[in-house]
Amino acid sequence: MAKPAPRYVCAACGAAFAKWAGRCEACGEWNTIAEEPVETSPGPLLGKGGAKAAPGRKVAFVPLTGSAAPPPRTPTGIAELDRVLGGGLVEASAVLVGGDPGIGKSTLLLQAAAALAGAGRQVLYVSGEESIDQVRLRARRLGVAAAPLGLAAAVNLRDIAATLEQTPAALVVIDSIQTMWLDTIDSAPGTVSQVRAGAFELIRLAKSRGFALVLVGHVTKDGALAGPRVLEHMVDAVL
Repeated sequence: MAKPAPRYVCAACGAAFAKWAGRCEACGEWNTIAEEPVETSPGPLLGKGGAKAAPGRKVAFVPLTGSAAPPPRTPTGIAELDRVLGGGLVEASAVLVGGDPGIGKSTLLLQAAAALAGAGRQVLYVSGEESIDQVRLRARRLGVAAAPLGLAAAVNLRDIAATLEQTPAALVVIDSIQTMWLDTIDSAPGTVSQVRAGAFELIRLAKSRGFALVLVGHVTKDGALAGPRVLEHMVDAVL
């Protein structure tokens, strides 16, 4: 079987090309195009190794009419953050927070996480950019070092996912999605394929486990969120 031809994807806008170029023709950014491994599919009716895949389950449909109460929201205690969130965090939701380096994304989210933990909520904060001591130093500076939140420095998504499957939580903060690494994807952290696959796995866990997920994202020099454009469509809100 012939090896599939590689494709090249722009990390700024997600545009795909058949060959590498120094400048993306879609968004105009320089040096953002990188090779992305092409995933081969055995076909819609076949599983791994060519074996017949298990049949899918029937999807249940409901009438358009009906009533449902709005989802409960958990205020973070930071008035402006709660305002842009529509009153607070929603269970099983995913929020992407972007901004320039040093603008205060981690500081703001650490304050919100500490406030929720202090109110008796189970909060987990995963830092992929800073060490535990660095986060603790910021917490002491903010006066929230006594907050009972769970703190970890990790980038391996397999380990993080296994932990989240076993640990109940009301809020999980991932700082940042560009540092997360999935060992099943043959590319470096921060590439289009890694960001897309990592975000999908974390959002899947948030929906199935019922915790609110906040992803910190980097931005380009033009102020746009870095990574594949599909990332913005995967989450419930972009701040």
